[in-house]
Amino acid sequence: MSVEPFVIKVDQSVLDDLHMRLDRTRWTCDLGDAGWSYGASIPYMQQLVAYWRDRFDWRGQESALNRFANFRATLNDGLKIHFIHERGRGPEPLPIVLTHGFPDSIVRFTKIIPMLTDPVSYGADPSDSFHVVAPSLPGYAFSDRPRSDGSVFRVGDRWHELMSQLGYDRYVAHGGDWGSTITELLARDHGDHVVAIHLTDVPFFHSFTKPDDPSRAERKYLDSIEEYQQGEGAYAFVQGSQPQVVAIGLNDSPAGLATWIVEKFRRWSDCEGDVERRFTKDELLTNVMLYWATETISSSFLPYYDVAQAGALTWIAQKVKEWKGTTSVPAAFAMFPKDLTSPPREWAERFFNVQRWTEMTSGGHFAALEEPEALVRDIREFFRPFRSKVQSDSK
Repeated sequence: MSVEPFVIKVDQSVLDDLHMRLDRTRWTCDLGDAGWSYGASIPYMQQLVAYWRDRFDWRGQESALNRFANFRATLNDGLKIHFIHERGRGPEPLPIVLTHGFPDSIVRFTKIIPMLTDPVSYGADPSDSFHVVAPSLPGYAFSDRPRSDGSVFRVGDRWHELMSQLGYDRYVAHGGDWGSTITELLARDHGDHVVAIHLTDVPFFHSFTKPDDPSRAERKYLDSIEEYQQGEGAYAFVQGSQPQVVAIGLNDSPAGLATWIVEKFRRWSDCEGDVERRFTKDELLTNVMLYWATETISSSFLPYYDVAQAGALTWIAQKVKEWKGTTSVPAAFAMFPKDLTSPPREWAERFFNVQRWTEMTSGGHFAALEEPEALVRDIREFFRPFRSKVQSDSK
């Protein structure tokens, strides 16, 4: 595997084209409610697009992202993966790989990476420092697009290859959304190297195989999954069954792309209906820009397509059956109240060696951006006992 430094630099022609498209946005009419009851608020999106066109400083945001140590690694199969690799500032930092999901990106982790690598600057113990590796998923941002269906189920193998080649034989992992699925598979398939994992949700695919003996809390949770799929899960069905139908329009219209993504930041976060209670316009648009500038909205749908196919479901069911009750990798869950779903601890314990379960008081699906201090505190506390194990194994 070869690793090269990488500088994020979007060609000026891409920005010029973007501004032209923003100028020529053709807005649809309101269907009767200027709020979000029809899925998106046209007045708000008009305001956001105007900010994007007239005030958003991509070069400034680009510079901020480049303050992190960015790289691209060519894996053994030729696929190139973009990642941030920030070294810890403390005695014997613990290696950790962070995995994002949809519709976010490495922007998800920009607040917590400095906290993890340099705890002293945030009033914490220097012995809690981490070496942080934060890759862009295949098909997202500056990582190559997957070359075959089912790629999402092999990302864990790719992450282990990456961590190994960076010199980390023993490490820990954290993720949310697709990141929780990938972190779970990473731990299952490379448990001799993954010392412990920390997740912000129980991977949703476990609900595909319902137990014969659910508790009352589990039954309530499984019912809520069905209600969510019927009421708010249409995006996942479209992205999984007909990804290019919607992707063509989103790849062509920056206003459409921003609406598709920002709507989820609003609906899935603890913002009480006002997305800017949790995220600035710059944060929202920087995340959108990573999809727009790289034209990766279509390939970002591929994990949904992988899961939606019958072969993938068969694969999942078999792997879940194989793993159920067998993992020895310690797991922790930080559960934020406004996330998409709220599974009970006993549900997670069917599939994980749960050693920590934290019910947070606020925050939603994008916890690393919404509640970075609380999330980092939970990560530090959970992984602290495992540091000596990693350090002794590496000597």
